[in-house]
Amino acid sequence: DHRRTLLKEKVFTGIFVYLWFQIICRYKNVWNIDLKFRPAFLGGVMKGSGNKSPAMVQKKFLYMGKDLSRLTDYFDVPLQHPADPIGVIFKKGSLSAMRFLTAVQEREGGNTKAEQVSRELFLRIWNEDKDITEPGSLSEAAVKAGLSESEIKELLELYTSPKMKDKLRSTTQDALDYGAFGLPLLVCHVNSKAEVFFGSDRFELMAHCIGEQTNTDHNDKNK
Repeated sequence: DHRRTLLKEKVFTGIFVYLWFQIICRYKNVWNIDLKFRPAFLGGVMKGSGNKSPAMVQKKFLYMGKDLSRLTDYFDVPLQHPADPIGVIFKKGSLSAMRFLTAVQEREGGNTKAEQVSRELFLRIWNEDKDITEPGSLSEAAVKAGLSESEIKELLELYTSPKMKDKLRSTTQDALDYGAFGLPLLVCHVNSKAEVFFGSDRFELMAHCIGEQTNTDHNDKNK
């Protein structure tokens, strides 16, 4: 039985993580894995590792834009760029959303609702060009994810608490301890050994590591 623990920010500040989230959610239905999402803060990972955004390198930034178009087409992931990507990524950021997801996971004690809320937040920013930082925005995403009014009220009180701030900080440090310099970071626990993978293009290597196979038909969302 292959067990895998995933360290990952439900990142709204990096487009390739959006692609990664959609793809890993497809694979978790066919791979023999115990998938655990752990929201982490990308800004903290970048600062703690001394890394810089790829947007700081012009040629890399231009290449990523072209590669993004190829990836979204290949994996059949819907995408609409925000009108102000710099403002979304570098000014608004994702800290509030990460704290909210941390609270969702804490309250549930599992991953199901956190995954559902994550998906709605992703869709808000990368399909609808809507905010994900204000309480009202977080509430709207939670409603679409199926959370009740009472659950959302409790979460809005919980996500700004010192406990959730400390928990997100701790999870981010866990990612750094595994060697993170960006997100997504995946940690595959196989036979008591941790194998660490970074990025959205390592599914074949992960599959080999855990004794699974990648699906050649990536566009079949039901597989």
